[in-house]
Amino acid sequence: MSLEILPVRGVGEIVPGTDLALVLAEAAATAGTPLADADCLVVTQKVVSKAEGRLVPLDPDDRAARAALVEAESARIVRRRGDLIISETRHGFICANAGIDLSNVEAGTAALLPLDSDRSARRIRDALRGRFGVDTAVVISDTFGRPWRRGLTDVAIGVAGLAAVLDLRDTPDAGGRTLAVTEIAIADEVASAAELVMGKAAGIPAAIVRGLDPAWRRESSVDELIRPPAEDLFR
Repeated sequence: MSLEILPVRGVGEIVPGTDLALVLAEAAATAGTPLADADCLVVTQKVVSKAEGRLVPLDPDDRAARAALVEAESARIVRRRGDLIISETRHGFICANAGIDLSNVEAGTAALLPLDSDRSARRIRDALRGRFGVDTAVVISDTFGRPWRRGLTDVAIGVAGLAAVLDLRDTPDAGGRTLAVTEIAIADEVASAAELVMGKAAGIPAAIVRGLDPAWRRESSVDELIRPPAEDLFR
């Protein structure tokens, strides 16, 4: 199996009410890489939040206001260190500052996570299928840090039409031994791969991942990626 990862260039400024499916499909076609059946379209959280109007005024120098906003967007606070707050969002994500982002938005504005990222992904997928007749999977991606490892990576926060987790338990490995615990975070790996062509400052808010195994196509939810509290050894 081989993959292609194609940046979707030429996407203009996204504002509340922007029809993301239309804008992204037209940009991909104009760039000479129109969406096709079995593609996976990876879309950054930032443009989804902008299109859905998940923007609030925030003075970046007002630390108290920022902390209050983080707490309002959190289900619980996990850790604090200076101005950094690690929290659990209502979606179940553990991330810095409840996923609130001040980058690539107008000064004095903060972008919040989508209310329901799976629904956001389904909306884009359904619109692409209905308007353009293409059956693409959609992943909404965001940048997270990781415990015990330096550096940031993109992960999936919303999924439609693609397995979030590939369960290989009870299947044989290359040596014929039965795998007991192996579950692959397919949606996270796709999100991270797509980020390699999008970058953080290139103004490329989406990418097409082409060539994924058709067996990975199914309805799913980002909830598959969230470890249940009973299995979490670090709570």
